[in-house]
Amino acid sequence: MVLRRRPRVPLPLAAKLFRGLADSSRLGILLELRRGPRNVSEIVGATGLSQPNVSSHLSCLWCCGLVEKATRGRFVFYRIRSRRTLRILHHAERLLRSVGAHIEACERYEADGEAPRRAAATRRAVGATWA
Repeated sequence: MVLRRRPRVPLPLAAKLFRGLADSSRLGILLELRRGPRNVSEIVGATGLSQPNVSSHLSCLWCCGLVEKATRGRFVFYRIRSRRTLRILHHAERLLRSVGAHIEACERYEADGEAPRRAAATRRAVGATWA
């Protein structure tokens, strides 16, 4: 398939977005936030990531404009900022249903550029499911 339309955004900017989404910890956090607003403790419990790790990734996601935060009492709750982000996750899930086996079989790269053993441990830690 040939795309005839010029991209609306610079290619390096789009690549930077997808590099950010390619991090399994950030992706796991976004997948948890699909369920609704969560505080850091709830995200830690759902993903198995450490509290400093979750906080660091949430800071990145907030800085990039993908999540927003609101203070309620002593807690800060995070949620996905835009329905567009939810749609990207939804469309990625649909795409993986059709090409997921090919991606899984691809030996050219591992998740996050990790060694295979570490990649498997990361997938287990974040639950690595789209459902």
